[in-house]
Amino acid sequence: QQAHYSLHIIWGSWGQQHCVSGYCVTLNEGEVTVEAGLCVVIPCSYRTGDGFTPKHIAWYKCEVSEPRCGDPIMIFHTNNSIKVQSGFKGRVSFLEPELSQNNCSIFINKLKQSDSGSYHLRVIGELNGKPDGFSFSPRVTVYVKVLNTQNLKPTVMIPTLTEGQQATLTCTAPGLCSGSVPEITWTWRGAGGIESYITGNSTDYKTENLTDVTQSPVSTLTFNPSAKHHNTNVTCKVSFTGETITEETSTLNVNYLKEVKISGVTRVKEHESLNLTCSVESFPLSLIRWSRLTLILNLKFIFIPNSQFTLFYDLAFLFTGLSNIQNGSGCVLQSQVLTCVCIIEGFPLPTIQWLPLKNNTEYSVITAVSNDTVNSTVSLNVEKHGNITLECVSNNGNEEAKEKFTIHNNSKKYGICFQINTF
Repeated sequence: QQAHYSLHIIWGSWGQQHCVSGYCVTLNEGEVTVEAGLCVVIPCSYRTGDGFTPKHIAWYKCEVSEPRCGDPIMIFHTNNSIKVQSGFKGRVSFLEPELSQNNCSIFINKLKQSDSGSYHLRVIGELNGKPDGFSFSPRVTVYVKVLNTQNLKPTVMIPTLTEGQQATLTCTAPGLCSGSVPEITWTWRGAGGIESYITGNSTDYKTENLTDVTQSPVSTLTFNPSAKHHNTNVTCKVSFTGETITEETSTLNVNYLKEVKISGVTRVKEHESLNLTCSVESFPLSLIRWSRLTLILNLKFIFIPNSQFTLFYDLAFLFTGLSNIQNGSGCVLQSQVLTCVCIIEGFPLPTIQWLPLKNNTEYSVITAVSNDTVNSTVSLNVEKHGNITLECVSNNGNEEAKEKFTIHNNSKKYGICFQINTF
């Protein structure tokens, strides 16, 4: 939304009608203050007396201090062969060229401070076939002051910017008078402070409906935002006629998410402390949540900026450790066949060896794995053996656990002695 237009219209509610001897003019006799370099429209309508045929329209300017406008200067005449005051030549135009429409409105462009004064209308034509003219006494006063470029700042519209998604910025210059087309340029200042020019992909002009004499230049800039654009400045600069330059600078906020980083030791022994750090560079700031799911932990990181992104980051970091030989381990002797079972848990998944078995040629080993548990069963014939000792040795690459099973075969009974070494 623009806060200022450079077109000024002295309109009122079509002003007041003043009539003398059947000659009437309608205009607003109020005062208007305009800034130099801009433009003004003076709306006007008229009616002539009986027997008068309008041929031309002329406008005159007087000093405000002259109550009767005794020394007017001509600023406009519909007859191009009539010389007007040189300072107004080419700057004053008639909004309605057809005199039959009784519209006497004029448009003054590129105002100067010297244009301040009172303006009145004269109709030139024929009365009953003889040359005649009529000057209307009501006047419109225009004051032209120094241009305040703060009122001419362009409006920059920036949509939501997301890394990797094409976006279009829009810069709308203040409403301008016809013929005063400005140059619009884009500049971008990066983090290093270096300013570079960017070419807008298009510049269009919108015409105000009120008088069809103003234009609102609009320039668009289309680009693919990235993290490098975040928190940098983009400037729309508008250069008007007369070396008047105004600009508007806006800061870019880009939604982005860089790679999630996990730092710390991800392998720890049982009963040791785990210290991990999850970090991520993003805008807006990320929400990080840790959650424990199983013995092998899955940590979920959730990033929710304005409900536009949701990222689930799964990290499987592992506790390393080896348990003692579990309950259910042991040996059973039946009909001279010894069956021993060794059960252990750990991560990484451990291996199990039975020692010594090199002197036994008749044996079998069955190993079963479930989740983090290894179950090893050995069977061998002990008919020709006396006391037998088997050792279950488990190793996961980091730790080792051992347990010995001793069987007294001479009594046809068995006893089990446990000797456990855990490293």
